[in-house]
Amino acid sequence: MAKPKKEPRPKAETPKGFRDYFGAEVTTRAAMLNAIAGVYHRYGFDALESSAVETVEALGKFLPDVDRPNEGVFAWQDEDEKWLALRYDLTAPLARVYAQHRNDLPTPYRRYAMGPVWRNEKPGPGRFRQFYQCDADTVGTASMAADAEICAMLADALEEVGIPRGDYVVRVNNRKVLNGVLEATGVTDPDQQAAVLRTIDKFDKVGESGVRELLGKGRLDASGAYIDGVGLSDERAEVIVSFLNSKKIVEAELREGPPQPDDRIPGGMGIILNDPHERSEQAGQAWNWAVMDHLMRLVGTTEIGFQGLKELGEISDLLAAQGYGPDRIVIDPSVVRGLGYYTGPVFEAELTFEILDEKGRPRQFGSVAGGGRYDDLVARFTGQQVPAVGVSIGVDRLLAALHAKGKIGSAERGPVVVTVMDRDRMADYQAMVGELRQAGIRAEVYLGNPKNFGNQMKYADRRGSPIAVICGGDEFAKGVVQIKDLILGAQIAENATVEEWKERPSQYEVPRAALVDKVRDILAEQR
Repeated sequence: MAKPKKEPRPKAETPKGFRDYFGAEVTTRAAMLNAIAGVYHRYGFDALESSAVETVEALGKFLPDVDRPNEGVFAWQDEDEKWLALRYDLTAPLARVYAQHRNDLPTPYRRYAMGPVWRNEKPGPGRFRQFYQCDADTVGTASMAADAEICAMLADALEEVGIPRGDYVVRVNNRKVLNGVLEATGVTDPDQQAAVLRTIDKFDKVGESGVRELLGKGRLDASGAYIDGVGLSDERAEVIVSFLNSKKIVEAELREGPPQPDDRIPGGMGIILNDPHERSEQAGQAWNWAVMDHLMRLVGTTEIGFQGLKELGEISDLLAAQGYGPDRIVIDPSVVRGLGYYTGPVFEAELTFEILDEKGRPRQFGSVAGGGRYDDLVARFTGQQVPAVGVSIGVDRLLAALHAKGKIGSAERGPVVVTVMDRDRMADYQAMVGELRQAGIRAEVYLGNPKNFGNQMKYADRRGSPIAVICGGDEFAKGVVQIKDLILGAQIAENATVEEWKERPSQYEVPRAALVDKVRDILAEQR
């Protein structure tokens, strides 16, 4: 009789595009998210934890533009043959939640959400199929105060987690301004507008000259292939390039003096239409007003362009009233953020300090968060437009930034380890660790084979333990414990002379009753 074939053992490996998170990574992320949640809560936002699974229909147009319903997401059919999928982001689930529960929710509804999302896309360096998002949104109001609030809250959150003022800037733009620029240049065909938007999105990759070529006849890419252009005349393309170069142009204009009056600007449009000389005198606002003067020249007399500028002016005014000047939040037309998704203001948080890339070259850290106004999302469910605005923080990016700034360490401090010298006295060791825990000190008893004390010390070292508690027969008889400062001991062993060792002992004998107090004192010195 043939021997039954053994089932092959499964290979212990993480699926492609996924990763495992250990100890310090998990607790550090949790601490950062908890700090951000504290800021959101202070602004009056409520936590929301929605289902990780949505119907593919609910995710809708925000999936990649493909034929198969399960492309781009992890999807399957249930017993009713309905397509379900792991959530792709935290915004589409919010739209579904609001549409479903809107009669029971306040209007406007402020919510924040934090958790993993999944994308069935090709993974790459630093690009995983599962990652964390941290979102905050306000649904149900068209007031620019909501947009200003999101920007202020984002700035506060960055400072709360350890990014100091001066090392970040929140940049604000408006989709309507770009629409006004397109309209003013005669780009009104929807297909041509979409082509221009795709070209603008390539500005960071191909630069000014590349964008100018792509707006015109086309260009050769790095592989030598010819890419057809949008077909705009040089004059029309130059207006769009000027829009993208607004920051550089305004910087040059400000070096020559404050913004000058523009006779084409009609009255009655709110704060941005005050006399430019008066605007430039407002403390810290010269940059924002100069930008809007430049943009006014580009949008011409288009109504949509005026509306976008008015909204930017309202946001700037509301932020200035709260003390958020251009040193923290600035109007910057170069922010595009996939403008096809948004219907009004868009914003992006950029970290401005330098790091070294993989080749040792200095570069700015870059963007860690972004968002904007999207007034058409809930309408997919209700048929009625519901205004909304939100922001999403890239959790892994922000954690990497905090590591680069030295705000969080690469390793977490481990627990105090109570070693075991006599396994028959385990109850006594458990009593010691219980006292430490009740005092709020992280601690554990060594649970491996206690025969080799050296292995216990190796274990404590591997755990990153700050202290080891040692108590054998002699100590029990005398009513004392030995407390070893492992951090100081390692430093002495590496750097100190014998004389310094004698002057700075790293191991102390104290009465058993003084265990908690001595451990607390040593931990305080180690901070």
